[in-house]
Amino acid sequence: MLRFLNQCSRGRGAWLLMALTAFALELVALWFQHGMGLQPCVMCIYERCALLGVMGAGLLGAIAPNTPLRYAALAVWLYSAGKGIALAWEHTMIQLHPSPFMTCDFAARFPAWLPLDKWLPQMFVASGDCAVRQWEFLTLEMPQWLVGIFAAYFIVALLVLIAQFFKPKKRDLFGR
Repeated sequence: MLRFLNQCSRGRGAWLLMALTAFALELVALWFQHGMGLQPCVMCIYERCALLGVMGAGLLGAIAPNTPLRYAALAVWLYSAGKGIALAWEHTMIQLHPSPFMTCDFAARFPAWLPLDKWLPQMFVASGDCAVRQWEFLTLEMPQWLVGIFAAYFIVALLVLIAQFFKPKKRDLFGR
């Protein structure tokens, strides 16, 4: 399996598939916001940014998968998925254990050199409360689903990282 993952990481298809899944999840988030009228909170906005990091890692890996750039993409992937787990977990705890002492900010804090809330306010301006439960599927709230999604991204990233130490098999003319 690790040799297979190593081989997949050296091709564009797997990286583009990862970017596509993250893009699809971003589209779902925008549908929840603009189609269903759910108000994203600050934690939701940060979770979107982590998902954009996963998507960016997929695109970065697809640029030159057979070069050391693949390792940079892996680093971005691991960081974004890990940060996503932490954010989604914190958001879950805010929802499951509401407290006046455990709240989120009113507005997202982006660096001055990357004011995403100014550039794309339709996507990055928070208007909801982190403790409010707006959506549920199979008894899980949205941040709980995101914990699982980011955990899956992180586990696969770890496996792909470990697989980098296993050389893919060279096939001869007869496929052995």
